[in-house]
Amino acid sequence: MPQLEVLTSLDKAKTQWYHFTAIVIAGMGFFTDAYDLFCISTVTRLIGRIYYYHPGSGVPGTIPAGPNQALNAVALVGALVGQLLFGWLGDKLGRKHVYGITLLMMIVFSIASGFSFGNTAKGVMTSLCFFRFWLGVGIGGDYPLSATIMSEYSNTRTRGAFIAAVFSMQGLGLLTAASVALAISGGLGNKYPAPPFNVDPVASVNPQCDIAWRIIFMIGAIPATATFYYRLRMPETARYTALVERNNKQAALDMAKVLDTEFKTVDIEPERETEQYALGSAKFWRLHGLHLIGTCGCWFIIDVSYYSQNLFQSIVYTKVGWLPANTTLSGLEEMFKVARAQALIALCGTVPGYYVSIALIDILGRWIIQIQGFFFMTVFMFALAFPYNHLVNHDHVGFLVIYGLTFFFSNFGPNTTTFIVPAEIYPARFRSTLHGVSAAAGKLGAIAGAFGFVYSADDKHKPPAGYPKGIGLKDTLFIMASLNLVGFFLTFLIPETSQKSLEDLTGENDDDGPDPLPLENKTNGA
Repeated sequence: MPQLEVLTSLDKAKTQWYHFTAIVIAGMGFFTDAYDLFCISTVTRLIGRIYYYHPGSGVPGTIPAGPNQALNAVALVGALVGQLLFGWLGDKLGRKHVYGITLLMMIVFSIASGFSFGNTAKGVMTSLCFFRFWLGVGIGGDYPLSATIMSEYSNTRTRGAFIAAVFSMQGLGLLTAASVALAISGGLGNKYPAPPFNVDPVASVNPQCDIAWRIIFMIGAIPATATFYYRLRMPETARYTALVERNNKQAALDMAKVLDTEFKTVDIEPERETEQYALGSAKFWRLHGLHLIGTCGCWFIIDVSYYSQNLFQSIVYTKVGWLPANTTLSGLEEMFKVARAQALIALCGTVPGYYVSIALIDILGRWIIQIQGFFFMTVFMFALAFPYNHLVNHDHVGFLVIYGLTFFFSNFGPNTTTFIVPAEIYPARFRSTLHGVSAAAGKLGAIAGAFGFVYSADDKHKPPAGYPKGIGLKDTLFIMASLNLVGFFLTFLIPETSQKSLEDLTGENDDDGPDPLPLENKTNGA
């Protein structure tokens, strides 16, 4: 099929205000995703104190291993379902027709999480897990749709930066969650002071604690609500309309409404259309089989590392003395200190990585950024693991600096690029589906991290009450470093996509499709 004029115009279009509007609209799902991930560790500690305290135990209440695993993993399972379902629907029905549904689900179930029923541990945890599953479905559905839409709207020159900017909304979600947790715990703590647990175990958890965690969950819905109307007004992407629906004229009309560019329309000539191979066919596996192994495998590995690191941060902070013993704090004081510690790591390590990626993604290319990210994550995790005892006992600053660098190179590395590349290398007719499959592989890694690495990091001699003995944080870091090394080598299965049109990458301009695996010339020459 010849290159369509409307797609050529899109590839060459100058950067316009609508591109930035689309970044904000598309990025709200990732804002909510990060907000939920970031606040959950502070919220679960507070819920544990409220609903799982046993008088006479001498320690604050903690959510038992089983319910805590469920609470951490249920949203990830929901996200996996949403990625597969909405990825497929995005190709079957169109990106626009299902895009509003995912955001609506995030709004409804973020608010519902704050209204979790009952005043007993069983009632609250059951309803909270139910609502968080459906919240996860909405969050998961946003991954393939947002990435595909931004990829198909963008010009060739800055496509990587635009998709990375959508993903970087996670950074704002992280900081907003920290700010909200700090503001609510600090504000309520000042207005309604409570004694520490070791002074009065019951009074250390005052009635305002049960209000605090509910408000934190519900506030996450506000930014998504603010952009819902604008998401419904977004037109279908020109590439879906032209390449999948075969309506070149409508594609030009839709893009002319939002972009200040002249789009020429040329009818697609039926006799020049080539036979399209099916998803899962022999030709598909010949052209994209290794690509799919690369995008799924790399995303699986980075999510094992990224999600488990976020979930066991409180263990790290305790080891290096950032968090005092929980018996010396009230419920709201503990929330405040955990949120403050997480905010500092995010501000100094996690968030800068997103924006360095935006700045360099179209200069260095996706491949270089991903492989150096895996390389340095491997190096820094080994740098934490080998001298672990010395760092924990004698060099807390050194430990935290290296720990922060693992987050920096995660985001200036595979956490960003694994989101971008699947939105570029697959044909339009199953681009959303295969992005969803790749993202679902990542969520499998996140679930593995939530169920496995979080609890393997527990102390091998004195685990928290109700938890099995783990292998310890040191050995966990060794395993995670080794996994990142596997990700380094899997990156060789992924082609460079920078400064190339989507149709050239996918072979939709050719009769025979793209080269099966262009491993040479990984850098883009910029």
